[in-house]
Amino acid sequence: MQKRKALSSDEVFLLSERIFENFINYFKPVSGQKVHIFIPIEKFNEIKTEIFIQYFLSRNIRVFVPKIVDQKLISIEIFSETKFQTNNWGISEPVSSVDSEISDFDSIITPLLYCDQNGNRLGYGKGFYDAFFEGISKDSKKIGVNYFNPDDTIDDVWENDIPVDYLVTPTDVLSFFKGS
Repeated sequence: MQKRKALSSDEVFLLSERIFENFINYFKPVSGQKVHIFIPIEKFNEIKTEIFIQYFLSRNIRVFVPKIVDQKLISIEIFSETKFQTNNWGISEPVSSVDSEISDFDSIITPLLYCDQNGNRLGYGKGFYDAFFEGISKDSKKIGVNYFNPDDTIDDVWENDIPVDYLVTPTDVLSFFKGS
């Protein structure tokens, strides 16, 4: 968190663009696919996913974003005209609370503070994404995005923690599938 907060707004934008380019070059999303992607928390210097969202919408890739309703993460499909509001945590969310009930996403681009060499995520400790991952298709790619490559192993992995399948950084796309 400290390393991320130390980044300037120019660095955040440049690194976000590199992460976006690595994502596009590796995963090559196409029209009709379904992508679930988070809206960044500005004060935490999260990856600027607006770059991804604009790209997806301009290419008829269906875009879904998270919203917390009754302590559960639901997935809402958005369009260029979707209205947003800021929630109590400072996160921009769609005004609508209608769950898409989609579970077969092609990709789920996931926020995280840190990801180790095994795909274990360190988030904000609320468990929303672990619960969300339990309800999705096993074929959906869980993709973490981070400014930094993994160094240390996360030792305190809980049995309900669900790792990501990939990590996209400004310099790499790492796969955590066995035998990849």
